[in-house]
Amino acid sequence: MAMSSVNPDLVRERQKCSFDVQELVHFIDGGEEHTLERREVENLVLDIKELKDVVPEEFLSHKERYENSIRKACILYEFFRKYSETNNTLDAFSPTNKYRVQMGVFKDISPFMLHMGMFVPTIMNQSAPDQAAEWLPKALNLEIIGTYAQTELGHGTFLRGLETTATYDPKTEEFVLNSPTLTAYKWWPGGLAHTANHCIVVAQLYTNGKCYGVHPFFVQIRDSETHMPLTGVKVGEIGPKLGFNTANNGFLGFNNFRIPRMNMLMKNAQVLKDGTYVKAKSDKLTYGTMVFVRVLIVTDMAYELSRASTIAVRYAAVRHQSQPKPGEPEPAIIEYVTQQHKLFIAIATSHAYRVTGNWLWNTYSKVTSDMGKGNLDQLPELHALACCLKAVCSRDATLRIEECRLACGGHGYMASSGLPIIQNIAAATITYEGEYTVLMLQTARYLVKAWKQASVGKVMTPTVAYLVDFSKNSNHIWENTPEGIIRGFHAVGAGKTQAAFEAVQAHEKTGLDFEDAWNRASVQLVNASEAHCRAILCEMSWAEMQRLSQTLSPNLRKVVLELIEMYIVFWALEKRGELLMYTKIQKDDIAVLQKRYEELLAAVRPNAVGLVDAFDIRDEVKSHAQTFNTVRYLKLLKVIGINMITDPELHPGCFRRARVRAPDGGGAEESSQRGARQQILPPVPQTSDQS
Repeated sequence: MAMSSVNPDLVRERQKCSFDVQELVHFIDGGEEHTLERREVENLVLDIKELKDVVPEEFLSHKERYENSIRKACILYEFFRKYSETNNTLDAFSPTNKYRVQMGVFKDISPFMLHMGMFVPTIMNQSAPDQAAEWLPKALNLEIIGTYAQTELGHGTFLRGLETTATYDPKTEEFVLNSPTLTAYKWWPGGLAHTANHCIVVAQLYTNGKCYGVHPFFVQIRDSETHMPLTGVKVGEIGPKLGFNTANNGFLGFNNFRIPRMNMLMKNAQVLKDGTYVKAKSDKLTYGTMVFVRVLIVTDMAYELSRASTIAVRYAAVRHQSQPKPGEPEPAIIEYVTQQHKLFIAIATSHAYRVTGNWLWNTYSKVTSDMGKGNLDQLPELHALACCLKAVCSRDATLRIEECRLACGGHGYMASSGLPIIQNIAAATITYEGEYTVLMLQTARYLVKAWKQASVGKVMTPTVAYLVDFSKNSNHIWENTPEGIIRGFHAVGAGKTQAAFEAVQAHEKTGLDFEDAWNRASVQLVNASEAHCRAILCEMSWAEMQRLSQTLSPNLRKVVLELIEMYIVFWALEKRGELLMYTKIQKDDIAVLQKRYEELLAAVRPNAVGLVDAFDIRDEVKSHAQTFNTVRYLKLLKVIGINMITDPELHPGCFRRARVRAPDGGGAEESSQRGARQQILPPVPQTSDQS
């Protein structure tokens, strides 16, 4: 790229960087070979002419946006099908940035998202071998298009409350699916409205007159030739939403709809021909797909933070505002420490989530491998980890992304900045695959059990081992180091878990049954889960970054460790009230931490643009215009010029309602004609889209 097409402020910023940006790019990708693979995929996809939008999606109708997204989804899927013939694409089902170029194609969400994200993984992980052999090739070749239908109009996270029924008929060896109430209708599955012709349906299983709880079923809902809904199936779209408006979310109801017995996914539980129910080793195995998605959300949030911080940091580097020193040029807003405080923590959080998310993925992989051998001992710990990390990371990331948007002022409010759509994508993760509070209470149940064990000196699992230590001795010396802060968060986690446990017991002593006592103490229980999760995030991000960075150059190792230290110190300051309650920290220690935090901001400052450059996100993936990498504001004007409403001629809808006469006495029509002869905007210079 010609240097003249890059904003001079960014050129100067990049010259300040103290580390090799490419080294960090490779570190984030997991190695140089993975960077090369990712860039190859990005170049191949973004070179497909048919995937480029002539008109930005914001200017299309709802119907047009869906039609455009399904058109592009088919092109993209065909590309990846051919790509998979010569390349291994199984890494698509693990944390990787290799395929995130799709965000540059759809801007919002692909209507095929749940096909690959939940439908295919469920077939892979919960089908019997003969079932997978029949269904999986068809799904991977897009001979069938699927989604995952679990949430209902009346029930979401509370799976035991689902109302859709699958009643086994031994005479015909079929399950009969019904939606007995309006609230039993499936609600929200992406791609369900018009795209999918098959789905995994989670329903209450009835056989021999007894309900055995929720189980997954493979269900065809549309004719393979006509794509019309099958008899007994009612399906449609749920309407506009805050975001995800190309996800094609739909509803689904059944009326005596029959499927073969073998369409029940039978890797775990089974129903025999005569209706005999064969129980799974654990009822939690049914929830495997949800755990899989929750685990991946942690690294998904790391990526969304990297997108948002790239936009906001570059904007801060080129946006000049105010004149604190008379007679001197307006400084770039990145020079203001308040701006650094808003933005640099987003960079640090992205790195913390990435290394913690990869650790969680490795934990998930080991546990699922052990489960395949019949060992389910670590499943409760994995469930508790996935619940709290998904909940806290999704909520915190959404807040950090919103901070990035606000840090860009009015420009951050424009869709062309890319920040509103990133914000909406992140916000949705707080709810889907488990609402925040419900998931935190799931983790709390595990913590309460762990505290009972810890109080008698027994350790349940490694991630709650600290409870034993702090149940015996709470007089740990405070240290203003990352390790000291982590011990402090352990103390907070232990103290809050004990307080919540004792609150439940106190309510029970008043005569309340356990569940009512649990409800009364639920605020404290959620707080205990959050404290536990923050301890895990700080502990694992610090341990993992120390381990992984050993192979890095000294300059880069120093930078990435400073980022994780910033993350830890930031949360120590945010939670100083809790630390004061449960640790030996003093007022003077908080002053030391504040000073250290400001030192870390200053240390990151010269590397800020280099750090976001190392996320290596193509302009097309960050936003529609990515206004702030090239000459200031020109690309923003270019995008505005595409919007037909900026045509100088008076819009017909406005003309019909115009009643105000022009200043010289002319009517609205005459005024409009004069306006049409005026040039509203200067010609927009052409700029490079390359970073």
